[in-house]
Amino acid sequence: MTTLADLRKSYERAELNEDASHADPLKQFEQWLQEAIHAEVPEPNAMTLATVSSDLRPSTRVVLIKAYDERGIVWYTNYDSRKGQELAGNPYAALQFHWVELERVVRIEGVVKKVSETESDTYFHSRPLDSRIGAWASPQSQVISGRGVLVANAARYGAQFLLQPPRPPHWGGYRLKPERWEFWQGRKSRLHDRLRYGLQPLSDKGSQLWIRERLAP
Repeated sequence: MTTLADLRKSYERAELNEDASHADPLKQFEQWLQEAIHAEVPEPNAMTLATVSSDLRPSTRVVLIKAYDERGIVWYTNYDSRKGQELAGNPYAALQFHWVELERVVRIEGVVKKVSETESDTYFHSRPLDSRIGAWASPQSQVISGRGVLVANAARYGAQFLLQPPRPPHWGGYRLKPERWEFWQGRKSRLHDRLRYGLQPLSDKGSQLWIRERLAP
């Protein structure tokens, strides 16, 4: 067996305290995301998306966050892909950002729904032409005989649509509405900081309140 037992580092860049963190997890996320962008972390918008199939088999892949607000986290993809099929059968999913250079991780769990067609159309038409053609050319997650299939499809759809490809009906956005957040900051001696935010119902108002808790590392 190959061992990697000696491959380790000490985390000493920063700390995460309750007094210095936001009561609203979305604001805490925005602060950390902007700090990752400012620090020039490679692809700070990359996040791992975890889904579970109808037979309870998990799968992960990296996608790019394209928007966020109080409604949730948005990304775009092929609805016919494996993740699209799994989300259709089980809308519960998890996201994870890992900003290695800042020794930080953000985890988000919640329910996923498709964004409106208007939102999908607006984003699709903002993409570069080759990316729009690519959305038509790739039968995502399907077995193909070789890369030549993709090249031929791209040429065919490029000639068909010229400069104005419409959004494919099988392509669009998803929005995860957070039900739980966790912020992880690496610390010395593996005594890392972990703050979890969960929703608590307010029965008298019919609304919900974020409750912040510290977890042991």
